[in-house]
Amino acid sequence: MTPDGSNSTVVEATGLHKSYGSVEALRGVSFEIKKGEVFGLLGPNGAGKTTTIEILEGLRQPDGGAVRVCGLDPTRESGELKQRIGAQLQATVLPDKIRVAEAMRLFASFYRRPASVDKLMERFGLTEKRRALYETLSGGQKQRLALALALVNDPELVLMDEPTVGLDVQLRRDIYSMVEGFRNEGRTVLLTTHYIEEAERLCDRVAIVDRGQVVALGTPRDLVARSNRGSRLEVRVTKPLDAEKLKQLEAVLDCGESDGTYFLQAQPVARAVVALIRLLETEGNELLDLRVSQPTLEDVFVEMTGRKMED
Repeated sequence: MTPDGSNSTVVEATGLHKSYGSVEALRGVSFEIKKGEVFGLLGPNGAGKTTTIEILEGLRQPDGGAVRVCGLDPTRESGELKQRIGAQLQATVLPDKIRVAEAMRLFASFYRRPASVDKLMERFGLTEKRRALYETLSGGQKQRLALALALVNDPELVLMDEPTVGLDVQLRRDIYSMVEGFRNEGRTVLLTTHYIEEAERLCDRVAIVDRGQVVALGTPRDLVARSNRGSRLEVRVTKPLDAEKLKQLEAVLDCGESDGTYFLQAQPVARAVVALIRLLETEGNELLDLRVSQPTLEDVFVEMTGRKMED
């Protein structure tokens, strides 16, 4: 329970199944989202992320499993649920001739306790475009409008489906700042993404989804820490090294070489570095360059599924 006495779990999904004909989109997806956290569904296109978020929104019914959102059943209590959640879908399509302020006022009229339209337009940089027709907006402005519309009912939970797809680097950073602002306000956010850096930067916890199943769940740091791939060391030295000797060093899991650079997978990395320095001193060799990189969520995905995110 939270300090105000309310249940701290905002989303509960248990064993969700969904098929489209012979295609199993979801095969037992389970996770929960706590109040105030930014939770990510990370996976490649076709993993089942959008189907999951549509079930949570009440747009689709699962074939099996159970789901509660804000304490409500999205299927049986969809009217009440819509008052309490905001959604930014992959594609937001409005009439070409509707003006920005008109769209905001129209959406606000759907809710019992709407937020201030003027404040939302100011927050999302739309004030100067308030009289602009929807068809004249740039892609970034349409995305800002979609986010503003998602907050027009001052929701407890914000659902964002691939919010930065197709945006340039600057607009993507703007969206990141907005999501971080949602967290600072204490809002609960669920976002789907196939961008590794997006999940690592924004999400308190991540469910890695592949072929309709959750293959890993936890904080980005914990997921990386669980990886068996270890850290990656790139080593350049003055004289060639015996790759077999490198493989036998303490904490070194694997070793390869390309154009005079040696690549070591190591865990824990500190022991491997100490062992490497001792070997170099023993052989009278000198270190020219040493670079260490940590595993990423991409490495975790490869480890869990045997393929890369974009495959």
